[in-house]
Amino acid sequence: MPVELVKEKWVGKVAEVTIGATREQGGTRTSTITIGGETTLPFLQFEGAVPHKPRVAMEIWDRPPADWPEVLTAPFGDVVKDPASWAKKCVEFGAEAICLRLVSIDPEGENASAEDAARTVKAVLQAVGVPLIIRGCGSFEKDNIVMPKVSEAAAGENCLLGIAEQDNYKSLVAASMMNNHCLIPQAPIDINIQKQLNILVTEMGMKPEKIVMDPTTGGVGYGIEYTYSIMERIRLGALQGDKMLSMPMIVFAGQEAWRAKEAKEPTEKAPEWGPQEKRGPLWEIITATTLLQAGADLLVTRHPEATAALLKHIDKLMKTKA
Repeated sequence: MPVELVKEKWVGKVAEVTIGATREQGGTRTSTITIGGETTLPFLQFEGAVPHKPRVAMEIWDRPPADWPEVLTAPFGDVVKDPASWAKKCVEFGAEAICLRLVSIDPEGENASAEDAARTVKAVLQAVGVPLIIRGCGSFEKDNIVMPKVSEAAAGENCLLGIAEQDNYKSLVAASMMNNHCLIPQAPIDINIQKQLNILVTEMGMKPEKIVMDPTTGGVGYGIEYTYSIMERIRLGALQGDKMLSMPMIVFAGQEAWRAKEAKEPTEKAPEWGPQEKRGPLWEIITATTLLQAGADLLVTRHPEATAALLKHIDKLMKTKA
């Protein structure tokens, strides 16, 4: 007697978001990425549609990262001194998009100007053809000055700008809409705040198909279980028809994984943990693959080995139909 699989039926759908714009679309990108569109839980293609695979972006900074361990910067060599060259290297490693963090604009650091940031963005756009994600420094006051300039510098490229938070979203929404970019609203691992922020952003006129949520994540051993549950609830809400939770999700897996002492502790200080050059990338890979199963549509990584492993893992999962 044949066994009939019980299939869940959902009424909702995750919005589709395209990042990047080709020349035909008014930009200069040689490729774009589209995420979202799911009508089922992650990779359950036998129950519904998963029209677009999750994508992998790599993170670069506009200045050399002083606090990254050597095993993380070593694969890039001297290119970390130049964002454009660093972006090129990431594309060689397989990055499907570049995430540029404007760390140097931090008023408590170098306090670089909005004009400096705009020049960096233009240089990176000229260096690579993949879509660009652009993050500020996290200082509300400075980001509100810089991001409109950055948005203008990248006009027509349909970039993904962030981070918009509950206490600082209006300027970033305006900057994104002004030049037709996408936006990252971020909530502190709280489904209610995420939904409220999405409502506030869309009330300003931002279309759902221009929004990629960041629910905020924790690495393995540092709150990933709570992160997973919140992301899962967000995705279930979307599939149940909640339009204000029906946007794709981005996770900064590399950032969170390399905060963990298990990833950044040198081999000589913790030999019992194994070699750091293997342990660190594995911490990032496990963090990212876990969050893929929670519904992540866009992963931002740091280490090339993690990037390569995730690209291969995603392709394998997308080929599994049942």
